[in-house]
Amino acid sequence: MSVKYKFRDQEKLYFISFAVVNWIDLFIRNDYKDIMLNSWKYCQTHKGFEIYGWCIMTSHVHMIIGSNGAKLEDIMRDMKKHTSIALKAAIQNHPGESRREWMLWMMERAGRKNSQNINFQLWQQDNHPIEIYDFRMLHQKLDYIHNNPVVAGIVDKPQDYLYSSARDYYGLPGMVDIILIDPLVA
Repeated sequence: MSVKYKFRDQEKLYFISFAVVNWIDLFIRNDYKDIMLNSWKYCQTHKGFEIYGWCIMTSHVHMIIGSNGAKLEDIMRDMKKHTSIALKAAIQNHPGESRREWMLWMMERAGRKNSQNINFQLWQQDNHPIEIYDFRMLHQKLDYIHNNPVVAGIVDKPQDYLYSSARDYYGLPGMVDIILIDPLVA
């Protein structure tokens, strides 16, 4: 992986994106999205994980993150490892999961092709962290995150999408605690 896409300065905020292998639309079920939220809450409480913006789409996640504790690369590694195991179990045990065999087959196939895994891979390998270097970029990434469900045609307005921090920024109750970013003043 290029040095360009690493967490270099733990004092900075980062825009990250991470996706399910083969862009599988895993997150069409709220149960699966809730596994992500619970993992983030654990990391916030126990690892110093800071969330400034987020959105869970059907096949991927976007976030603006920081840390006042553990290294961001360690938090992301642990979070992806934990959610991979928890999501695999949820897929296996979900009574209404009609895509179970296909999804598990795709994830097992991806795991066998990757020497860093043993027979299973849920997440694509990288997080593609991009360091936020100024306030304008911070707002550009936050707008991008919040407008993702609108562009995808899921909702008409960002604040209507339940699994996004847009709700917090519109004064509505959010699903996970975030650190609000001050508005951009022109």
